[in-house]
Amino acid sequence: MAKNLSNVISRRHLLGAFAATTLVAAPTYSNAFGLLRGAGDIRSVAMYSGRTGESIDTVYWVEGDYIKEALKEINYFMRDWRTDQVIKVDTRAIDIMAASHNLMDSKEPYMMLSGYRSPKTNAMLRSRSRNVARNSLHMKGQAADLRLKSRSVSQMANAATACSAGGVGKYSRARFVHMDCGPIRTWRG
Repeated sequence: MAKNLSNVISRRHLLGAFAATTLVAAPTYSNAFGLLRGAGDIRSVAMYSGRTGESIDTVYWVEGDYIKEALKEINYFMRDWRTDQVIKVDTRAIDIMAASHNLMDSKEPYMMLSGYRSPKTNAMLRSRSRNVARNSLHMKGQAADLRLKSRSVSQMANAATACSAGGVGKYSRARFVHMDCGPIRTWRG
Protein backbone atom coordinates (compact mmCIF):
# COMPACT_ATOMS: atom_id res chain seq x y z
CA MET A 1 0.00 0.00 0.00
CA ALA A 2 2.86 2.41 0.76
CA LYS A 3 4.18 1.78 -2.74
CA ASN A 4 0.87 2.91 -4.30
CA LEU A 5 0.76 5.99 -2.09
CA SER A 6 4.25 7.05 -3.18
CA ASN A 7 3.07 6.89 -6.78
CA VAL A 8 0.27 9.32 -5.97
CA ILE A 9 2.49 11.88 -4.24
CA SER A 10 4.51 13.53 -6.95
CA ARG A 11 7.32 16.05 -6.68
CA ARG A 12 4.92 18.69 -8.07
CA HIS A 13 2.37 17.98 -5.29
CA LEU A 14 5.06 18.21 -2.63
CA LEU A 15 6.39 21.48 -4.05
CA GLY A 16 2.85 22.84 -4.24
CA ALA A 17 2.18 21.90 -0.62
CA PHE A 18 5.47 23.50 0.42
CA ALA A 19 4.66 26.67 -1.52
CA ALA A 20 1.19 26.88 0.02
CA THR A 21 2.65 26.42 3.51
CA THR A 22 5.26 29.09 2.84
CA LEU A 23 2.63 31.56 1.67
CA VAL A 24 0.49 31.00 4.75
CA ALA A 25 3.48 31.22 7.07
CA ALA A 26 4.92 34.37 5.48
CA PRO A 27 2.11 36.35 3.84
CA THR A 28 4.16 39.55 3.73
CA TYR A 29 6.75 38.20 1.28
CA SER A 30 6.33 40.68 -1.60
CA ASN A 31 2.60 40.54 -1.03
CA ALA A 32 2.66 37.12 -2.68
CA PHE A 33 -0.28 35.83 -0.66
CA GLY A 34 -2.49 38.67 -1.88
CA LEU A 35 -1.36 38.23 -5.46
CA LEU A 36 -1.73 34.48 -5.59
CA ARG A 37 -5.06 34.30 -3.80
CA GLY A 38 -6.95 34.76 -7.05
CA ALA A 39 -4.38 33.72 -9.62
CA GLY A 40 -4.28 29.90 -9.63
CA ASP A 41 -1.76 27.41 -11.02
CA ILE A 42 -2.31 28.72 -14.52
CA ARG A 43 -2.44 32.46 -15.02
CA SER A 44 -3.87 34.08 -18.08
CA VAL A 45 -4.80 37.55 -19.20
CA ALA A 46 -7.33 38.62 -21.81
CA MET A 47 -7.56 42.22 -23.02
CA TYR A 48 -8.47 44.26 -26.03
CA SER A 49 -7.60 47.79 -27.09
CA GLY A 50 -10.12 50.12 -28.67
CA ARG A 51 -7.19 52.32 -29.74
CA THR A 52 -5.39 49.73 -31.85
CA GLY A 53 -8.15 47.17 -32.46
CA GLU A 54 -5.83 44.47 -31.09
CA SER A 55 -6.66 41.81 -28.56
CA ILE A 56 -4.74 39.30 -26.50
CA ASP A 57 -5.84 36.16 -24.69
CA THR A 58 -2.87 34.22 -23.41
CA VAL A 59 -1.66 31.94 -20.65
CA TYR A 60 1.51 33.59 -19.37
CA TRP A 61 2.34 31.53 -16.24
CA VAL A 62 2.10 27.81 -15.53
CA GLU A 63 2.88 26.26 -12.15
CA GLY A 64 5.54 28.76 -11.12
CA ASP A 65 7.08 29.59 -14.47
CA TYR A 66 6.46 32.63 -16.65
CA ILE A 67 6.20 31.86 -20.36
CA LYS A 68 8.67 34.14 -22.16
CA GLU A 69 6.86 34.21 -25.50
CA ALA A 70 3.55 35.09 -23.81
CA LEU A 71 5.24 37.91 -21.89
CA LYS A 72 6.67 39.26 -25.16
CA GLU A 73 3.14 39.31 -26.60
CA ILE A 74 1.84 41.12 -23.52
CA ASN A 75 4.70 43.64 -23.70
CA TYR A 76 3.85 44.39 -27.32
CA PHE A 77 0.12 44.60 -26.64
CA MET A 78 0.66 47.01 -23.72
CA ARG A 79 3.07 49.22 -25.68
CA ASP A 80 2.68 52.99 -26.01
CA TRP A 81 0.49 53.00 -29.10
CA ARG A 82 1.22 56.67 -29.75
CA THR A 83 4.99 56.14 -30.13
CA ASP A 84 4.96 52.37 -30.78
CA GLN A 85 7.55 51.94 -27.97
CA VAL A 86 7.65 48.57 -26.25
CA ILE A 87 9.19 47.88 -22.85
CA LYS A 88 9.18 44.93 -20.49
CA VAL A 89 5.98 45.08 -18.45
CA ASP A 90 6.48 44.22 -14.79
CA THR A 91 5.09 40.72 -14.23
CA ARG A 92 3.73 41.83 -10.85
CA ALA A 93 1.37 44.23 -12.65
CA ILE A 94 0.21 41.42 -14.93
CA ASP A 95 -0.32 39.19 -11.89
CA ILE A 96 -2.47 41.86 -10.22
CA MET A 97 -4.61 42.20 -13.35
CA ALA A 98 -5.02 38.42 -13.61
CA ALA A 99 -5.77 37.91 -9.92
CA SER A 100 -8.30 40.77 -9.89
CA HIS A 101 -10.02 39.37 -12.97
CA ASN A 102 -10.25 35.91 -11.38
CA LEU A 103 -11.70 37.38 -8.19
CA MET A 104 -14.48 39.00 -10.25
CA ASP A 105 -15.27 35.68 -11.93
CA SER A 106 -15.76 37.34 -15.30
CA LYS A 107 -15.26 35.81 -18.73
CA GLU A 108 -15.16 39.23 -20.39
CA PRO A 109 -11.70 40.49 -21.41
CA TYR A 110 -10.46 43.78 -20.00
CA MET A 111 -10.57 46.82 -22.21
CA MET A 112 -7.11 48.34 -21.77
CA LEU A 113 -7.18 52.10 -21.95
CA SER A 114 -3.53 52.64 -21.08
CA GLY A 115 -0.58 50.36 -20.46
CA TYR A 116 2.99 51.51 -20.95
CA ARG A 117 3.42 55.24 -21.59
CA SER A 118 6.61 56.80 -22.86
CA PRO A 119 7.78 59.89 -20.96
CA LYS A 120 6.74 61.96 -24.00
CA THR A 121 3.21 60.54 -23.98
CA ASN A 122 2.94 60.92 -20.21
CA ALA A 123 3.98 64.59 -20.43
CA MET A 124 1.42 65.23 -23.16
CA LEU A 125 -1.36 63.57 -21.13
CA ARG A 126 -0.24 65.40 -17.99
CA SER A 127 -0.58 68.74 -19.81
CA ARG A 128 -4.22 67.83 -20.51
CA SER A 129 -5.25 66.34 -17.15
CA ARG A 130 -4.45 66.90 -13.50
CA ASN A 131 -5.04 63.15 -12.94
CA VAL A 132 -1.81 62.11 -14.70
CA ALA A 133 1.13 61.73 -12.32
CA ARG A 134 4.49 63.27 -13.21
CA ASN A 135 6.29 60.04 -12.27
CA SER A 136 3.53 57.69 -13.39
CA LEU A 137 4.17 53.97 -12.99
CA HIS A 138 2.84 53.63 -16.54
CA MET A 139 6.28 54.90 -17.65
CA LYS A 140 7.93 51.93 -15.92
CA GLY A 141 5.54 49.31 -17.32
CA GLN A 142 4.06 48.83 -13.86
CA ALA A 143 0.48 50.02 -14.40
CA ALA A 144 -2.61 49.65 -16.53
CA ASP A 145 -5.92 51.48 -16.80
CA LEU A 146 -8.69 48.94 -17.36
CA ARG A 147 -12.43 48.70 -17.88
CA LEU A 148 -15.03 45.92 -17.93
CA LYS A 149 -18.54 46.36 -19.29
CA SER A 150 -19.88 43.61 -17.03
CA ARG A 151 -18.49 45.01 -13.77
CA SER A 152 -18.77 48.39 -12.11
CA VAL A 153 -15.77 50.54 -11.32
CA SER A 154 -16.40 49.78 -7.64
CA GLN A 155 -16.42 46.01 -8.25
CA MET A 156 -13.17 46.22 -10.20
CA ALA A 157 -11.51 48.45 -7.60
CA ASN A 158 -12.64 46.15 -4.78
CA ALA A 159 -11.16 43.12 -6.55
CA ALA A 160 -7.84 44.88 -7.18
CA THR A 161 -7.74 46.17 -3.60
CA ALA A 162 -8.41 42.64 -2.29
CA CYS A 163 -5.10 41.54 -3.86
CA SER A 164 -3.24 43.79 -1.38
CA ALA A 165 -0.45 44.13 -3.90
CA GLY A 166 -0.29 47.65 -5.32
CA GLY A 167 -2.05 50.88 -6.11
CA VAL A 168 -5.70 51.05 -7.09
CA GLY A 169 -7.19 54.21 -8.56
CA LYS A 170 -10.96 54.42 -8.96
CA TYR A 171 -12.03 56.71 -11.82
CA SER A 172 -15.81 56.52 -11.72
CA ARG A 173 -16.56 59.36 -14.16
CA ALA A 174 -14.26 57.92 -16.82
CA ARG A 175 -15.37 54.36 -15.92
CA PHE A 176 -11.99 52.72 -15.43
CA VAL A 177 -9.70 51.41 -12.72
CA HIS A 178 -5.96 52.00 -12.51
CA MET A 179 -4.00 48.97 -11.23
CA ASP A 180 -0.28 49.08 -10.49
CA CYS A 181 2.38 47.11 -8.65
CA GLY A 182 3.73 50.07 -6.70
CA PRO A 183 3.14 50.73 -3.00
CA ILE A 184 -0.23 49.65 -1.62
CA ARG A 185 -2.59 52.63 -1.74
CA THR A 186 -6.00 53.64 -3.06
CA TRP A 187 -7.40 56.88 -4.45
CA ARG A 188 -10.27 58.34 -6.41
CA GLY A 189 -9.70 60.25 -9.61
